[in-house]
Amino acid sequence: MNAMKIYMILFLLMIVWGFNVSMVKTIVENWAPITITSLRIFSASLVVLLMLAFTRKLRLPVKKEWLYIGAGSLLSVILHHYFLASGLSKTSAANGGLILGMGPLLTVVLSMIFLKKRPTPLALLGFFLGGAGVSVTVLFGNGALETINIGDFHIFLAILSQAFSFLIISKVSKTMNPVLFTGYMLFFGSLILFLFSLLLEPNGLATIPGATPSLWVVFLLSAVFGTGIGHAVYNYCISQVGPAEASIFLNLNTFFSVLGAALFLNEAIVPAHYAGLVLIVSGVLLGSGTLEALILQRRNKQMQL
Repeated sequence: MNAMKIYMILFLLMIVWGFNVSMVKTIVENWAPITITSLRIFSASLVVLLMLAFTRKLRLPVKKEWLYIGAGSLLSVILHHYFLASGLSKTSAANGGLILGMGPLLTVVLSMIFLKKRPTPLALLGFFLGGAGVSVTVLFGNGALETINIGDFHIFLAILSQAFSFLIISKVSKTMNPVLFTGYMLFFGSLILFLFSLLLEPNGLATIPGATPSLWVVFLLSAVFGTGIGHAVYNYCISQVGPAEASIFLNLNTFFSVLGAALFLNEAIVPAHYAGLVLIVSGVLLGSGTLEALILQRRNKQMQL
């Protein structure tokens, strides 16, 4: 699959993930957060593993792959979701949104250090534009930045662990189907996260019964599409275009989460959100290499003519 098709898939996935923020917010407000998160991720893992079994691509990992699965589960599921839940409970949405917006730039830095990848000047400009777009969307859309606290540090640890997991996915995808890796990673990560929930939320399971049918529909949509299929597709895209190129699309998550909140939670959209969107889209076009690819394609056509 060529890069342009991968970029289109990533764009559509960011719409799903943006709307998924509203679904997750609804879920954690009605159930114990860590308990329901572990159950949501566990359900997502079953979706991915059943898909693999149906297509006859399910297999047991070899010895070396188990190490990658363990590392991926620790970084992408356990640490990321634990610190994210902890951080958001201690800081403002504005602070949290800005720190999460550092994800693509952080992934680029780690790719340069560990994968020896050097972005082009245009791509680097794109990452900074994307970060600026996230800043405009969060700061001027939701209020002023509050003082830095321990919650901000926890969110930074959440995005740092996720960025490291992207590097692992990029490396393991050379020998292992990234969708298979995703299924095992979500499965084992959710089990350990559930054990944590028993300690941190001893009455968490008591919040499960009595939920309305509509809430269960939201849970299933989030688990199946937002987490299961969504992470499988994203990890596949990482294996095709690289962690840095795929991560730049995460900036779009900010705008679509705002749009989803307006549609489903009746939150307001202000002019700053549109300004942020322009910066984010510009950043994605530059940071992903899409603009450079289009320019090169046009030059090749002109040379052929």
